[in-house]
Amino acid sequence: MKCESDIVARYAETDQMGIIHHSVYPIWFEVGRTDFIKLMGITYTQLEKNGIMMPLASLECKYIIPIRYEDKVTIETTVRSIRAAKIDFHYRVIRDGIVCAEGATVHGFVNSKTFTPVNIKKFDPELYELLRSAITE
Repeated sequence: MKCESDIVARYAETDQMGIIHHSVYPIWFEVGRTDFIKLMGITYTQLEKNGIMMPLASLECKYIIPIRYEDKVTIETTVRSIRAAKIDFHYRVIRDGIVCAEGATVHGFVNSKTFTPVNIKKFDPELYELLRSAITE
């Protein structure tokens, strides 16, 4: 499954060179990830109420083509893999059909009260299967 989130680059996101600052891309990835979870029929708030949080374990981003103020981009979000205690998301930032950046994040599943790792497959088998069904190779 693929989720597409549209963003218009804001002036506050640019650097002195007039391009989107590298620190903005993880925020855009979060927009894509949040929309992806909603597309699955659940929200982060619901996950937390159900006892699950997904803290960031790693982040990578490859910057290919600069994005500038007021450029319209689409954040394309997919799930690459899910394991008992973590999930891998992949992102493509696309402008006019051209990939301008690519990235990935890995998130762990933890108990929202104790912040200890959770085996999502055992803790919430229905959620595990829902996320597993969304994997894009």
